[in-house]
Amino acid sequence: MPAKLFDLSGRVALVSGAASGLGRAMSIALAEAGADLVLADVNETGMNLTAQQINQLGRRALPVTCNVSDPKQIRALFSQVDREFGRIDFVGNVAGEGILGRPEEISLDDVEQTWRNLVYGRFCSCQEAGRRMLAAGRGSIVNIGSLASITALGRGHIAYSMAMGAVAQMTRELSTEWAGGGVRVNAILPAQVVNPSLEKRMAADSKLHSQFLSGIPAGRLGHPDDIKGLAVFLASDASSWITGALIPMDGGNLAANAGATIGQRSGVRSQKSE
Repeated sequence: MPAKLFDLSGRVALVSGAASGLGRAMSIALAEAGADLVLADVNETGMNLTAQQINQLGRRALPVTCNVSDPKQIRALFSQVDREFGRIDFVGNVAGEGILGRPEEISLDDVEQTWRNLVYGRFCSCQEAGRRMLAAGRGSIVNIGSLASITALGRGHIAYSMAMGAVAQMTRELSTEWAGGGVRVNAILPAQVVNPSLEKRMAADSKLHSQFLSGIPAGRLGHPDDIKGLAVFLASDASSWITGALIPMDGGNLAANAGATIGQRSGVRSQKSE
């Protein structure tokens, strides 16, 4: 019975940002659980590598070049899903780039582009998926947010944080609107997950890695594979009564007070109650 709850055989999933990082890990995990995949990304080389991995698992993978900030391309993507599969059971909205800049300096064009990357395009994807899932009476959508969806990061994240805050509220609103139609909408909020962009930023600022770790009780940064179990859970019947949730994937970051002592267990003596 437990294994059946997580079985995605016969289902079709669409994941954006599938060429690398969290999007690739999510795609592979869904295929390992039995789903066929539609992969969306602007990085054709990376996306094709993900498709090859999925094919090696015995599942079908359809890579489609798509810029997630462009509604025309998103609608064309879903039309291709209709033609090739005739159904959509799960959508993972992973792709979307934020532009950093100090609040007093960032251009309004960069703010708008960040919004298009992370909010406008994701809503279009949710809308297209939602229409089809409501017609079918079932489906699951996961939006990748961030700890910046509900907390402030500083370091020039103003445009990114505003957009991710909108992603969190969009998730809540859609879950409320669509739950009665059998469609679930949840969000995963990662802390710092190692990817090429983050590695570049840490290389440019030698203090950044230790700053990140100081707030993560688990004692390490995230890895893309950390999303695999959570993705399968939210795509499967195992989470059939979970919707509107904002789920941290953060090694304990949100749970820890800013003044907490983290990772220093030596010298701490247990006290037995009498």
